[in-house]
Amino acid sequence: MHAHRFADAPFGPGFRRGRGRGPGGRGAESPPPLDRAEVAGWFAGRLPDGWFTGPAELTVDRDEITVVGTLPEPDAGEGDAAAARAGRIARFREETRQQRMAIADAAQERYGRSVAWGAACGDVREVFTTLSVPVMTRLRQPERLVLDTLVDAGVARSRSEALVWAVRLVGRHTEDWLAELRAAMAAVEEVRGRGPR
Repeated sequence: MHAHRFADAPFGPGFRRGRGRGPGGRGAESPPPLDRAEVAGWFAGRLPDGWFTGPAELTVDRDEITVVGTLPEPDAGEGDAAAARAGRIARFREETRQQRMAIADAAQERYGRSVAWGAACGDVREVFTTLSVPVMTRLRQPERLVLDTLVDAGVARSRSEALVWAVRLVGRHTEDWLAELRAAMAAVEEVRGRGPR
């Protein structure tokens, strides 16, 4: 039988009520915040010149860096344009697998985060592999009832899936506000990194 890793304390070392573990509610194992410009510069230097039509789009969180690049549109001729775009993405995925894995390994060594890859071609976009990270949370009855309503209505198969659905819905309808919030947090990180003058 395995001992629970936090068996020595009710909520484990470093737990702060209402804030999770560690600073700012982050777990003890969470890597430090990243300078987004440094990450973008590093990937710009590592990615082969011919892969994408412009700079790769990077999404960075505490667990993962997602790199999505735009591929040149294929000439479908009389064929279906969407199928041609999907084929271009599939070819890119197959032909670049070894190089992408080497870059991902180097990035994980440097930044302490997994790397997911994706490609866009016209209106077709595909992310190849991405983490599905469990997130523990405590919900009171009113919040649980919201999730249960989504499950009972057949919108989701489980509370977990209902929570994912709700988070996506909030993200879709608050994109501008979330972008503004992220920009403000990036500015705070920059000032914190500079330190007092």
